[in-house]
Amino acid sequence: MKKSTLLGNITPAEFLRDYWHKKPLLIRQAIPGFKPLLTLAALAEMAKQNHIESRLITSVDGDWDMQHGPLETLPPTTQKQWTMLVQGANLYHKGADALLRQFRFIPDARLDDLMISYATDGGGVGPHFDSYDVFLLQAHGKRHWRIGPQKDLSLVEGKPLKILANFKPQEEFLLEPGDMLYLPPHYAHDGVAVGECMTYSIGFRSPSYQELGEAFLQFMADSIDLPGRYGDPALEVSKHPAEIPRHMLATITEEINKVRFTEEDVTIFLGEHLSEPKHNVFFTGPAKPLTMGRFVQSVAKKGVVLSLKTLMLYRGKHVFINGESFAVGRADKTLLDALANERTLPGPLVAGASDDVMEALYTWYQDGWLELP
Repeated sequence: MKKSTLLGNITPAEFLRDYWHKKPLLIRQAIPGFKPLLTLAALAEMAKQNHIESRLITSVDGDWDMQHGPLETLPPTTQKQWTMLVQGANLYHKGADALLRQFRFIPDARLDDLMISYATDGGGVGPHFDSYDVFLLQAHGKRHWRIGPQKDLSLVEGKPLKILANFKPQEEFLLEPGDMLYLPPHYAHDGVAVGECMTYSIGFRSPSYQELGEAFLQFMADSIDLPGRYGDPALEVSKHPAEIPRHMLATITEEINKVRFTEEDVTIFLGEHLSEPKHNVFFTGPAKPLTMGRFVQSVAKKGVVLSLKTLMLYRGKHVFINGESFAVGRADKTLLDALANERTLPGPLVAGASDDVMEALYTWYQDGWLELP
């Protein structure tokens, strides 16, 4: 595995072994000569959209305020100490998507999104910690970071943001365009803009087991099969009518304990759950879709590419795309695995697809899940 400037001239394997989930890593010129992918005007336009998550954070004399988007207007850039955050920029901008994909040495099942932060001088979101790993890439201007492995994670009460009450940094850095800082989960940090700046945050999914457990039980509810009905032919006269009978409790406990979950159950749940689009993600199919015949001719020449919004995963014989799943044979799976991994398929490969796969591709094309290059 090659060394990467993105990781400070170490290999992804070395990074995962020595830093991932363990300790911070400062990488000078991770992307040399990096320039912002979007202008402030383009970011502000995104923040006006209902379906794009955005926030405006201001701080005046320690008094914090947070406004959720859509953000129709922004403070003037001459005003200090305000920050605009735009989530999921990778879903709407090809350059942002390409940047996020540079981090695919981490599985797509863990990769979340690219958040862009614009701040005026002194702007920030206060000392805080994240529950997930994050790479902080400086895109424009300078930002001063203070970080520390803080154990006291108590928060200031009554604030709209989760600000650490007793932040005690141990290191500080000034990041310039192209520099990047990696932080593991729960590592306290505070970034303050030095002049006008933009920072790109590459974040990772870290769902709680409680969240997964609740979602899994809902997912499995329709598949539980417990035939029969409770009965007690040997019932005896009750001395304490309000007390639940011991034999009733034992019988029902025995029946409920017959419910078993297999690894395949969890596989299908996890694939559908992780690939499910977020609540604010919507797909738009082509205004004038090609007929099936024309589609087949076109993809045989041009191939197909997944939409920026599409998440496609697989495990074993199961393929998952945007919250849906299906099992496929070996030949079809090879092709669909390639599409999931590369996010595109060249024409010659698509031309050899089975009728079932071609029908699936055509349906995804109509739904806006994949596009013609």
